[in-house]
Amino acid sequence: MPHRDPPPSSHVLIVEDDTETRVLLTRFLRENGLHATGVRDGREMWDAVEHVPIDLVILDVMLPGTQGMDLCRALRQKSDVPIIMLTARGSETDRVLGLELGADDYIAKPFSRPELLARVRAVLRRGASPVKDLSSGRGGFGFLGWSLDITRRELRTPEGAHVDLSGAEYEVLLAFVEHPQRVLSRDQILELSRSRIGDVFDRSVDVLVSRLRRKIEPENEAQGLIKTVRGAGYMFVPKVDRL
Repeated sequence: MPHRDPPPSSHVLIVEDDTETRVLLTRFLRENGLHATGVRDGREMWDAVEHVPIDLVILDVMLPGTQGMDLCRALRQKSDVPIIMLTARGSETDRVLGLELGADDYIAKPFSRPELLARVRAVLRRGASPVKDLSSGRGGFGFLGWSLDITRRELRTPEGAHVDLSGAEYEVLLAFVEHPQRVLSRDQILELSRSRIGDVFDRSVDVLVSRLRRKIEPENEAQGLIKTVRGAGYMFVPKVDRL
């Protein structure tokens, strides 16, 4: 797939109650070509996302009123907008919880501004519409009646229903369908999904695979679509066709 740059007019919403941090991050992102807006809490966040198109939310965990983890869960139920969690709590347990709730990335304080910018750009690239290969006429993949449209970044069930995927979930599924019936290690999945930036940890793959399974695998079938290969990684079981 061709290299993708984030849209130049991408709008980043920063939800951070500390005024100094919020102002500094907003100014920094603006200085690097992004449209950035800062808000103080969940109430202001909802007001922003309901009235202005948002391409990425940077969400602090420790907020007055509704906490960041709860806002992440609620936001993911309403939208597939990419979310980066920002927190002083950097334990693996907290990072896994953030991913379980639907976050696309997780940055622990203190962090450098170049690292934040790199992660923001990476998440925005994952959310940007890929370039369709017009010469080949191929715009996606099909498996067992499912279709993954890489032009629109849409997954549809055999019945034609749309399945909401976060940016990270989409990238992991794309890595699987591009390499079907082949065992992929966690490191390979991270590399193929363009998610390896900064301090990435293996359990992030397990969390994303678990989230995908809940969305695409039948509940009562013994053989799922994604097979765990003990000590090696994961394998996407179905035959995949280019569409």
